[in-house]
Order: sequence, then C-alpha cells, then structure tokens
Amino acid sequence: MNYFYAHYQYFFMQKAKFILVGLLFLSALGVSAQGLKFGPKVGANLGKIEGQRFSDQYELSYHAGFFLELKLGDKWAFQPELLWNQVKVDTVSGFNNIYQQNLRISNLKLNYISVPVLLNYKPGKVLTLQAGPQFGILMDRNKNLLQNGVDAFKQGDLSMLAGAQLNILSFRIYGRYVIGLSDISDLPNQEKWRNQGLQVGVGLAF
Repeated sequence: MNYFYAHYQYFFMQKAKFILVGLLFLSALGVSAQGLKFGPKVGANLGKIEGQRFSDQYELSYHAGFFLELKLGDKWAFQPELLWNQVKVDTVSGFNNIYQQNLRISNLKLNYISVPVLLNYKPGKVLTLQAGPQFGILMDRNKNLLQNGVDAFKQGDLSMLAGAQLNILSFRIYGRYVIGLSDISDLPNQEKWRNQGLQVGVGLAF
C-alpha cells in the first residue's frame, strides 16, 4: 500500500502540469461545442485532518476556480474542475513533539491546486448526483512547519468526492463530502494523516 501511494505521488507530480494544460485545452476547444458548459465557482470548506496530532473540530476555509460540464447523454456528464483549495486545521498539544518545540503550533493552512474529476448522474431536471476522485498538489503551507529542512506534509493528495448538485437556471448549488485516500504526512514513524470534510458552494454555467 505504501508503494502504491509513493508511486501515485511521483506519477501525479510529474503529470499534473499535463492534466492542467489538458483541461484548459478542452475548455478552448469546447466553448462552442454542443453539450458542453463551463463557468466559475466558489465555495466554503469545512475540513479537518484525521490523525492524533490534530483537533477533531472542523475548520472553515474556502475554494475557488472553474469547471467544465460535458454531456455524455441525457442523464450522464463528465465534469473536471480546477480549484484553489484551502484546508485549515487546528492541532493538539502533542503536535509539537514532532518538532521538539515548546510553543503550540495552531491554525495550520494548506493550500492546494485541486483537480476533481467527477461523473455526474442526473435523475431529474434539477438534481445531479456526483462522485469521483480529487487530485491535489500542495502549493503552500505554514513556513514554521520546517525542522532541519524536512517538510511535514507530502506534495500530493488523493481524495474521493461524493455529493449532489441543484441546477437552477444557470446556477449550480452543490454539496460534497471529501474522504482522503492517501496519507499526507511526510514524517517518518508517525501516524497517518488524511484530509476529510465537506465542500459547499455555487457556480455559474455558460
């Protein structure tokens, strides 16, 4: 299992730029294509990191970006997205044992470029059910999370999303649950850390 996650992280970090360029290319090609919609979106995250070093409380943060919605038939659609995705968490006192510090480090902020790749099922005109993986690249983290040049968090994250969306005219109102599949800790001999939380937001389809 550790080999799988290590292999995934290496592969994704090497190929992520091609994924992002591919999404932009699809957007450019599909602006006038029948059955394709696109637009901006923004929303809130209620998230936490599963692990003994972190508080069990959900913290409020945000996400913003854009989406593509490509119809695959009357009821199915493919929806890739590109998001700036922030995860904000709080720690417990034991977190400082990692760094051998006396002061508590709290209110950690991890900023990701996230690429959800969703499959949509539309049982009715208004309701859409969504599920799929979310790939994340860690872009920024608290600068005080360093000791002897060692980072606490891995550069890549893999999660699974599932939720629902309301389609009201051109507006998209959605809620999703996020379950982390990969261990985001980059520290040796520590418990596993996984992202978990809820995403809610609104988008505008053109």
